[in-house]
Amino acid sequence: MKVKSSIIAAIVFAMTATSVFAQNGVNSPYSRYGFGMQTDRSMGFNKGMSGVAQGFRNGNIINPANPASYSAVDSLTALFDFGISLQNGNFKMDNLQQNARNASLDYAAFHFRTTKGVGIALGILPYTNINYKFNSDSEKLSGNEDITSSYAFAGDGGLHQAFLGVGVELCKPLSLGVNGSFLFGDYSHTMTMAFSDGSAYSLIRGYSADISTWMVDFGLQYTQKINKKDKFVIGLSYGLGHEVTNRAKRYTETFNTATSTVEGITGDTIKNAFQLPHTFSAGIAYYKANKLTIGADFELQKWSECKFPSQNSDGTGLYEASKGQLNDKFRISAGGEYLPNIYPNAMARSLGQKLGIKFGAFFERPYANADNTGTLSDKPYEFGLSAGVRFPIANKNLWRSKPQIQFSVQWIHSNIPYLANNVATPKVSHLTENYLKFSIGLTFNEHWFYKMKME
Repeated sequence: MKVKSSIIAAIVFAMTATSVFAQNGVNSPYSRYGFGMQTDRSMGFNKGMSGVAQGFRNGNIINPANPASYSAVDSLTALFDFGISLQNGNFKMDNLQQNARNASLDYAAFHFRTTKGVGIALGILPYTNINYKFNSDSEKLSGNEDITSSYAFAGDGGLHQAFLGVGVELCKPLSLGVNGSFLFGDYSHTMTMAFSDGSAYSLIRGYSADISTWMVDFGLQYTQKINKKDKFVIGLSYGLGHEVTNRAKRYTETFNTATSTVEGITGDTIKNAFQLPHTFSAGIAYYKANKLTIGADFELQKWSECKFPSQNSDGTGLYEASKGQLNDKFRISAGGEYLPNIYPNAMARSLGQKLGIKFGAFFERPYANADNTGTLSDKPYEFGLSAGVRFPIANKNLWRSKPQIQFSVQWIHSNIPYLANNVATPKVSHLTENYLKFSIGLTFNEHWFYKMKME
């Protein structure tokens, strides 16, 4: 009966989460490239630990980064987890500087056990975000300095990942898992070139695509006990790369500014325009009794072997999909959680309340390449620090389920080199971005869910 109730609740949750999920958690010129800016896809339990996840295994968390962790859930727990973020970003490009604030729903997930050693999870996560709008400085035309040209760039969209996964404990030390996902979304980019002379035609060029495809990720976790209280957990995961059969479109529109009419439109379409990368992740976590958990992860995504639409740089102007447009992404992260066992009073001690303090750091080479000429040796990079706190919600009506609330703060710095080729002498410039991100995660379990349903 409990399994049936959990399945019904999971279906209702999935339908609700899909309908309310929001994106555009960024406002960055860097989201102009590739599928947009990738999210870290971390959950409330590991945002304060810079996303470390591969070796984390606990019945009170939902860890889609490694589906083998799903088997850790016990028979009395069915978790419902969702999170939101508030973000302030500062962007600098040459002499331009801008601040932007964004809010987003980060994730929503549901997790329950079907039978001993078998756990199921489903949810929705952001995969990429696109949101930007900026203008270039006016410049004089070569041979006619009385006329200036200017460029305006805008884009929006992004991809979502809806997943359903299962984790199985084959034996005490070894668990395996798999996530099946549906990746969906779209992107739209436009570039408008205008002239100060009203009799000159403006040029609008747009790029767009609708994405809908599948993803499969496999996970493994191996637990090695040191003694009765301490242990290591080794985690591995692999994401299957494949071709995406969706089409990419480009159009060019000539616009008569004087008469406000479209003089002509041409377009190109590429079939089977995309590929998703093979992804390899590995990590280890050390558990020191019930006081300290620390871990480290490494992730590699082989984007350089994936084709992506690009205007041919050999001068022919062909619109085609080719490999080498994107960079291999790698990320190194480390973090942990310390439980000081602070009990402010006898009631807190009886309820088993514990304050968890989180910390983490990471370094990453992103996949999106802002240099479409291939002449720059420098590659984009970013790094960041994070901290957080976890504690149960104190409520005498909810003490049996002990719902958790997670607060985290992240500081992230990005440096993106690009070639400013819209000037007489192309030069190397840098887009620098600094983010301060505040996140809140809420986790409820099955006891809370059914009690509220009865009321």
